[in-house]
Amino acid sequence: MMRKNLTYQCFFVDKRNYLREGFIAASAGLLGFEESGARKETVQLGNPAKVILEGVPKGSSDEALGAAVKRAAEAATNFSWLSKGDTVLIKPANNSGEPYPATTSPVGLKAMIELLKAKGAGKVIVMDMAGIEHVKLMPEGLCGSTRGLMRKNGILAAVESAGGEVYLPEEEGWEAFFEDFPTAGSHWKNGIWVPKKLKEVQHIVLMPRVSRHPLAGATLGLKAAVGYLRFDSRLEYHRDARTYYEKHVEINTVPSIRDKLRLVLTTATKVQATFGPDNGYVSEPDMGLLIASPSIVAHDMVSLAWLLQNRETTPEKRKHGAHDPYATNSAVISSLNRGVVFLLGGAREAMKTEKLQKYDLSAIPCDPTLHRAFELWGGMPKVELDDQTGKVPLEVRKRLAERMVF
Repeated sequence: MMRKNLTYQCFFVDKRNYLREGFIAASAGLLGFEESGARKETVQLGNPAKVILEGVPKGSSDEALGAAVKRAAEAATNFSWLSKGDTVLIKPANNSGEPYPATTSPVGLKAMIELLKAKGAGKVIVMDMAGIEHVKLMPEGLCGSTRGLMRKNGILAAVESAGGEVYLPEEEGWEAFFEDFPTAGSHWKNGIWVPKKLKEVQHIVLMPRVSRHPLAGATLGLKAAVGYLRFDSRLEYHRDARTYYEKHVEINTVPSIRDKLRLVLTTATKVQATFGPDNGYVSEPDMGLLIASPSIVAHDMVSLAWLLQNRETTPEKRKHGAHDPYATNSAVISSLNRGVVFLLGGAREAMKTEKLQKYDLSAIPCDPTLHRAFELWGGMPKVELDDQTGKVPLEVRKRLAERMVF
């Protein structure tokens, strides 16, 4: 299919910060600087990609939500990739012990396990590793417990009740990981250390959530890949912050993940519209969404649009300063990131931390995470929204669609 190029204008300030060659198509609205200007960039358009939407009314029962998850998944894929007896890994967002939407919905996760087993999966494994604030794995040992956090946020009970298995690489220690290699031209110095368990599974289903993030601006499907990383790779990721956005996208290109990802499905009946990922203002619209697609890029485009839409109804006082660090400026988020590096590697590594740049996420091509994904996945897909049950209000669909067209 013939591809076209798209020219889109994003606004940036701080003219002294020259963007690296081949980096982001748009730099963006950094608060706290006086200079301003405009930059036009070209984004290549890719092929069409369908994203399934399922409307879930506020206050729906767990049974109704679970049934909606199964419908959305079956609309997004025919499961022809799944043979009887295959092992499927579900990657949730289990960054903390906080409940959904800070972490993946246990109800949605339970429904997906049930569906996969009904489709013939021999084993369904749920795997993640929490953030450095809660868990620290080093060659010398482990502090904290992702399993304990899963118990607190309800994910562990959901997995067990559905007949799934929880596997946590931290519990096997430093040697439970192997070095896999991202796409050519990546911003990682060498390979990336990910769990050996990825070699044993045939398929991956990604189940993130929709949340703001104090360092990345948003944490959706692509960003959730950080949960695969051993802590030496997480140290490089945070310390070498000039390529922070590119690197979390590139995690998704290692063969053990890229070649096995079949479906991305987010329960987004609630949205963490500020701060994130562990806490923030929770928006719960009258009609929540499920977002499902085989395309992680198209999925994240719609998820970001949904996050932006929910931020519009967030009280203004919750969208500034300490309530929402990413809304401030690069100096603030760089300081926060340096603190993460300190936790990962100590004072010596923290001193080496590069500046983390803040961007405007108010338009899809301006998001540095998505822009790197467009480069790696053949352009910005033409998203086709498919509301099969007709429950999503017309105005909601219209506003989402408007954000997909440029």
